Amino acid sequence: MKKEPQKADSLTQVVATINDRLRVPWISGARRFDLSLIPPLILLPVFLHIASWHFLLGIIVLTTLPLLVILYYYLTHRKKGRTLFFLSLAVFSLFYMFYLFIAEVVPRGDVNHIQLGAVTTGVALTVISLINTKRGPGYVRPHPTETHSTVTYHNPQSDIDAAYLNGARHQVVIANRVSSPDQTGESGTASVEPREGQKRNWCSVCKVVRPSRAGHCRICGVCILRLDHHCVWINSCVGQANHISFLLTLVLFVLTSLYGISLVLRSVCPQQSVMMALFYCPDVYNQHSTALCFTCAWYSSIVTGGLLHLLVLQLINVSYNTTQREVRLALREKTGRTLLWGLIVDTGVYCRGFRSNWVEFLTMSNALEPPNPKPTDLV
Repeated sequence: MKKEPQKADSLTQVVATINDRLRVPWISGARRFDLSLIPPLILLPVFLHIASWHFLLGIIVLTTLPLLVILYYYLTHRKKGRTLFFLSLAVFSLFYMFYLFIAEVVPRGDVNHIQLGAVTTGVALTVISLINTKRGPGYVRPHPTETHSTVTYHNPQSDIDAAYLNGARHQVVIANRVSSPDQTGESGTASVEPREGQKRNWCSVCKVVRPSRAGHCRICGVCILRLDHHCVWINSCVGQANHISFLLTLVLFVLTSLYGISLVLRSVCPQQSVMMALFYCPDVYNQHSTALCFTCAWYSSIVTGGLLHLLVLQLINVSYNTTQREVRLALREKTGRTLLWGLIVDTGVYCRGFRSNWVEFLTMSNALEPPNPKPTDLV
């Protein structure tokens, strides 16, 4: 109304205000509803149905959709902001593909009870493993014996990971002295200065000395034990406590998806082999049902291909006892040894051989201290 140009971040502020004011009724009181949950629930079914109308539309949609997701990733990643868009897209894609498998493929009579049970079991195990992964990556906290006092914030900061709070109020622990790397475990946030020899591992944000291989996530706002990377698809970091379950989630999803895709292609294009049917399936667009199944098979193949690439990288990193964060640092500082055109990066710091690396990876969660009971709120 004042005929003045709008600020560059005015739209972002409007969306943030709406996001903060939007509440849904809940048993324990109204809870904030994140608007980033909604777009995948609407756009994914619409795009897939449009892509099933004609093979040219299918090519356009299935090419544009990944590009839009990648663009949105870079826009949010540049701002270091948290979003539930990717988690919503991942979970809804899994359940929507399973729904279409039950509603469109199973009634055709080409899937027996054993195959249906295998797909259902795979989906259920994937969801259970994902829930286990979301329990937390393992946070860097000072040792409880060094705690002097605790300050409780009844309104937690928006940039703090919810799993870090574990349902409690945001609490900042004030310690008598800085924990040594061997004593740092699962307990709060110190607010003291580091010793001279510990400045390299000192986190000025969390006010804590990080143990070796730990790192601070600027998206979650906390320090993570043995930080691998922040995964937008689970809206959480992958660290020492949940790396095994994260890898298991990838394995279960890839195996279940590949098996489901093969069943769908055998049903809609029985005359062709599975690989040939994915690229050449005559008369598949004559019926909307078969065209939708074929389109969803292609969409699942694209998603599975991306996660298969991530799974291969994870298996290679575990075999060389390195994390994705350490790989990026080694490439940036040019201290790592690259093989197979950069697919394999050996930092040469923690590698102790293939067998020993996997034993250490599979047993690293045992080294975590058990979670401490929630401290009593201070008056």
